[in-house]
Amino acid sequence: MPTRLIGTLVAAAALASAFAQARGQAQAPAAAALRRTADGKPDLSGIWQVMATALSNVPETTIRGIFPWCFTPELYAAKPEYIQSLADFVRSRPAQPVSAFLQHSNAVAAHDIDGIDRITAPTLITCGRRDALTSTRFAEPMKAQIRNAELLVFENCSHAPLYENVQAFNEQTLRFLQRQSGAGVA
Repeated sequence: MPTRLIGTLVAAAALASAFAQARGQAQAPAAAALRRTADGKPDLSGIWQVMATALSNVPETTIRGIFPWCFTPELYAAKPEYIQSLADFVRSRPAQPVSAFLQHSNAVAAHDIDGIDRITAPTLITCGRRDALTSTRFAEPMKAQIRNAELLVFENCSHAPLYENVQAFNEQTLRFLQRQSGAGVA
């Protein structure tokens, strides 16, 4: 991850913390906003927690803080109306309470893959080659532990190939499902 981006995230977390304090709201501790994952990468969930608390708005946190990690800059540039439609969809859904978002993001940050070797169902693992959140570093270990797992890496996608390359994602997923059901691929 570029140093400039990490600096921007740290500044954003500090700013969000200051806004929360100015509003008299409870805030996530700064240490949580700046914590790191086991492999030394910034733990963005802490920054998103500070942002959600400061904004008191999970949909806006999702759009402003999480979307940029889910989609490539090229998608933002090429299809701004598509990004806007996704943002509109997020805003149209019932808002998750900030407390639930904090609990959920703590669970995500603490996730592990213990026990996935018990999965026996055919499994399709998808990820984007340009994913800065989880990247392919998790995909191969998961594939190795799940019997009948297949790995599909979308080369020009970030964290959300389901939204970034809808047609290819759907085609590949359908092929996988057809192989599992014994149906021929059309």
